[in-house]
Amino acid sequence: MLNEKVYSKDNQEVGEIELSEDVFSVGVKPQLLHLAVRSHLAAVRSGTASVKNRARITGGGRKPWRQKGTGRARAGSGRSPIWRGGAVTHGPHPRDYAFKINKKVRRLALKMALSARLAEKRLKIVDDLDLPTVKTRKFVEITGKLGLKKPLIVTGKQYNNLELSARNVQGAQVVTQDSINIYDILRHQELVMDKQAVEALQKRLR
Repeated sequence: MLNEKVYSKDNQEVGEIELSEDVFSVGVKPQLLHLAVRSHLAAVRSGTASVKNRARITGGGRKPWRQKGTGRARAGSGRSPIWRGGAVTHGPHPRDYAFKINKKVRRLALKMALSARLAEKRLKIVDDLDLPTVKTRKFVEITGKLGLKKPLIVTGKQYNNLELSARNVQGAQVVTQDSINIYDILRHQELVMDKQAVEALQKRLR
């Protein structure tokens, strides 16, 4: 087991917590993290780009001009892709970009991301993160005392006041432990977790 210090919102040491080596001391494989990040980004990609093919273009029911004798090239429809306002050939259509990775691989990648933040001294554990009222200034004051710039804050349960206070702070994000993902962990400079989140994650990922 690993022992990590627990801090208050005023950045005062208030105790220690035991971290499971099975979750926070896992060897990091960059290629596996890369795969997990690709899978996450592909899953959230909208995939709504679309163009009209010949069947969806208005008009084109009659032949624009007779076949011979005009000196023009042959034309059978105004919906042809070579005409302005015509169809688009081989254009994009709505699709799902998501691809599946095994559940065990996804769990292992999450453990690696957590382990990497701990090894880099970029993981901070706080005893309690709830706020009595919605106040962005109070949130900025707390993050300043904790020495945070662009943190991902993970809580054991949903704190509406904390989430609303953080939503206007650039670079800060608040999520619950059951919605944490590898991409968010890696793209933020610091990872902050409360004790409830640590205990719940260790129970879930062991």
